[in-house]
Amino acid sequence: MDLANTKYGSISGIKQNGYTVFKGIPYAKTPIGELRFCAPEETAPWDGVYEADTFQNKFIQSELPKEISLYIKEFYSNPEFMVEGSEDGLFLNIWTPAKETSEKLPVAFWIHGGGFLGGFGSEIEFDGESFCKQGVILVTFNYRLGLFGFLAHEWLCQENEKGVSGNYGILDQIMALKWVYKNIEAFGGDPENITVFGQSAGAVSVQTLISSKLTGNMIKKAIMQSGGGYQSPITRNTNLEDAKKIGKEFLNFANIKSLNELREISAEELLAKVESYYSHRRETGKEAHLFFPIIDGYVLENEYDKLIEKGEIKDIPYMLGCCKDDISVTSGGGENSPLYQGCIGFSRKLEEIGRKPAYVYYFTRDLPGDESGAFHSGELWYMFGTLKRNWRPNLAADYELSEQMVTAWTNFMKNGDLSQEWTPCTLNHPYVKEFNIE
Repeated sequence: MDLANTKYGSISGIKQNGYTVFKGIPYAKTPIGELRFCAPEETAPWDGVYEADTFQNKFIQSELPKEISLYIKEFYSNPEFMVEGSEDGLFLNIWTPAKETSEKLPVAFWIHGGGFLGGFGSEIEFDGESFCKQGVILVTFNYRLGLFGFLAHEWLCQENEKGVSGNYGILDQIMALKWVYKNIEAFGGDPENITVFGQSAGAVSVQTLISSKLTGNMIKKAIMQSGGGYQSPITRNTNLEDAKKIGKEFLNFANIKSLNELREISAEELLAKVESYYSHRRETGKEAHLFFPIIDGYVLENEYDKLIEKGEIKDIPYMLGCCKDDISVTSGGGENSPLYQGCIGFSRKLEEIGRKPAYVYYFTRDLPGDESGAFHSGELWYMFGTLKRNWRPNLAADYELSEQMVTAWTNFMKNGDLSQEWTPCTLNHPYVKEFNIE
């Protein structure tokens, strides 16, 4: 397959060895001018054939701070995989092994991490070749980040028919999911077998989507990696009123006096003002990580844990886990960390509310080449099967572990059942599958 006939027009991809990749497909209108700080609008149909042969812009974002040099070296140092940042950044990418549109293959819908401040869908560690070999289609995409994705303000609420603002980044994710649901058959996919999965902020995004009524019945399975869960240290319960206070404080700091001015200022200048605002808050001893999904009564109707407790999340198969040296891990060890316990707690809560418990994993492989250990994001090379792209002196055992993880992830995506490989984490038997080299 090298041509897909979607509801918006025909798209040509690049045929590879046993699969086709479609790069940089627009899934929504560019959110500029009057569309900045609004819900995404459906992309317009096109004439002719759209050539999806190049990864397009990432969404505009700040440069990574030097103090996280591990991540710069690990994921953002190879110029071959770096793209420009722009507000014109709402694109998705599809890798499909299908030869015919009638194949109805399972679909993996990946949400990248980056603290809701950075990241993009074509990072070096993401690739669909290994999934395609297992008969699974991979979709990755970009969404609005930081202030552009989550600014709330009374001005914006007043013009919105729901009386809400913020959550544009989550609404982008839902728009991308709807695009896939409506069009994936053209790529040989099954719209009734979509697994939503993500890592870090991407996992929090997954938890948001499985907690939102706006995603309807589009999600059939979900995987949360190093984020989300029950009483997770990464999820935040920011309500709309508090988010609006932050928005007001920022606009006062930036001396932006009207909604027109907010939309007319260049993205680069607005980003510079945000960075100055972060610096100001740090200097005054205040938190500078401010823009997250918001409990607005529309996208998200309640706190994450309360939605779990009430059974107001999707009744679907779940898999979740974290890494040994992950976020929230102290010298006491990974098993005592809130993130690890939050994964087990999520599965226990599922069982308590009468649902099937989750599959829980624990990635403990210390990545070779330095002393970073099994760090936050370290499992991504393995579960995407992209170890050959990293700089590390990987062993044959690392490639075997990667193959094991790709198989587990794609088997879950196919039917939500991993009982042949490991048992669910139940109240009576809280089993956690460890991933490490032999």
